[in-house]
Amino acid sequence: MRIAELSRRADVPVPTIKYYLREGLLPPGERTSHNQARYGEGHLHRLRVIKALIGVGGLSVAATREVLGQMYAPGMSVIDAAGKAQFAMTTPRPVIEDEAWAAATEHTEALIEELGWRVRPANPARRTLASALATLYRLGQTGQLTLLPEYARAARQVAEADLGLIARETDPHTMLETAVVWTAVGDLVLSALRRLAQEDIAYEGRPAEH
Repeated sequence: MRIAELSRRADVPVPTIKYYLREGLLPPGERTSHNQARYGEGHLHRLRVIKALIGVGGLSVAATREVLGQMYAPGMSVIDAAGKAQFAMTTPRPVIEDEAWAAATEHTEALIEELGWRVRPANPARRTLASALATLYRLGQTGQLTLLPEYARAARQVAEADLGLIARETDPHTMLETAVVWTAVGDLVLSALRRLAQEDIAYEGRPAEH
């Protein structure tokens, strides 16, 4: 298919597709002349993955490029590729090394140890959690820290559901793609469901509003 058809089928503007090609997110098509190329179903599928990661998951172009590189790296197991892609999807947080950061880091490490979770030291989610907790420490709103064990139990249940879904896939590539896309999109889904549930609980016993 020509780039115009690829654009129509993926619902992505041609200039955006050309940008993804320049940035290395999308592999080049089969050259048919000096200024024409042909694209296949693989390009369409990958473009839809890119669209999900950037448009829904909120990843930057740089992060998406790294994630795709890990997804399609040759000779890597599904578990290793998914782990590296997940790391790439975690946005680095700036660190202010003050007393709040020290307390938050200690709290994070203590929580992981208390839960008995086997988490690699290099997992960037450690830093993400510590950064969030440091904000609470700086604001003096440490009462919310009592919720962490309950949040962790809920997160564990969600993670088990995630991995159960992925394990049902039989094709390794589909398994990896499901893991990566659902990690990005699932974060947004989980956040939205939390807000919907909060409103539902807040209005328990009151007449429904439309």
